Amino acid sequence: MPSPASSRPAPRPAAGPAERIAARMPPASFFLTSAVFHYLGPSLAVLLFAHIAVLGVAWLRIASAAVVFAVWRRPWRILATAGRPQRLVFVALGVVLAGMNSLFYLAVDRLPLSTVGAIEFLGTVILAAAGTRTGRNVLALVLAVSGVAVLTALRLSAQPLGLAFAFANCAGFMLYVVLGHRIASTAADGSGSPASPLSGIDQLGLAMLIAAIAATPLGIFPAAPSFAHPQWLAWGIGVGICSSVIPYVTDQLAMARLPRATFALMLALLPAAATVIGLIVLHQVPTLKDIAGVGLVILGVAIHRKPSPASINAGEAKVRAAAVKHLLRRVVAAPSRQATHLPADRQNHAGRITGMCRVGPGSAGRPARGGPGSGR
Repeated sequence: MPSPASSRPAPRPAAGPAERIAARMPPASFFLTSAVFHYLGPSLAVLLFAHIAVLGVAWLRIASAAVVFAVWRRPWRILATAGRPQRLVFVALGVVLAGMNSLFYLAVDRLPLSTVGAIEFLGTVILAAAGTRTGRNVLALVLAVSGVAVLTALRLSAQPLGLAFAFANCAGFMLYVVLGHRIASTAADGSGSPASPLSGIDQLGLAMLIAAIAATPLGIFPAAPSFAHPQWLAWGIGVGICSSVIPYVTDQLAMARLPRATFALMLALLPAAATVIGLIVLHQVPTLKDIAGVGLVILGVAIHRKPSPASINAGEAKVRAAAVKHLLRRVVAAPSRQATHLPADRQNHAGRITGMCRVGPGSAGRPARGGPGSGR
């Protein structure tokens, strides 16, 4: 029989300086940092396209970020405790990162940064609106789609391939938000909430190592010229740090403390950031139609309303009520002989299920722990 001391849960490790600083910073500060670097890095990459092929720059970005995470966090250590489902999440996120970054660079090589940023953001509007189907959110989605339609109509005939890459990147960005929120709110072993705010960064670092492996077959040879030019190589490493280390780390710190719908809502700043950075760094002056299209996308997200805890709990109450009705129908439909000869333990178990599923007055108003409205 284990002693009382051995049955106690293991204490959490003491927080280091990085964890303490991260805990004191407001989540919005992490997101604002991400909003700046999310497009500053790609704008520097566009300037590097003159010397290195697009897929080569994408590989330098991913590989340099993977090296930084490997040296800083040694993320392979979490494999020892991660279960098979969580390992599949790491692999999926790594493949998504490799594909998303490559598609994004193929798009910005052909289209203005603001256009690609607005199309990329359309996916997050769909993702956020899917959480709450209301008239207000339908209007938000219509505005965002209209803004993207204005932007794509300007360049559909001139750059159809660029638009195809941009929409494929949009789909990848949606997967990144979903998988990124998963690792930000789940411990590395797949259990409950992470004990450390840097747990999501460790999981992200492991996914980035997988992304580097996935991107190598198509990117290593286009990146070869940088190995003979130290300045280009340093440039590519800087692109990786600005594009895949700073914004992704701050994304994880923000997603760990923000609900998915709130994070998607704050992403409305990204199209505006892409427009401003494209103007300053790449001298891409937007037309009036460009500004109108980006403005519609931003407006669509600005009016979106995230689900309230009361509506979430009301929906859960309806699900529980439906479960009770389904259980009662099965009991009534069962032969009377089986119903009267149930073992005592199964009768008690059925009673416990009915008690757990019972919906009383006011149950929809109680706060739900761990739901989308609580940020966990």
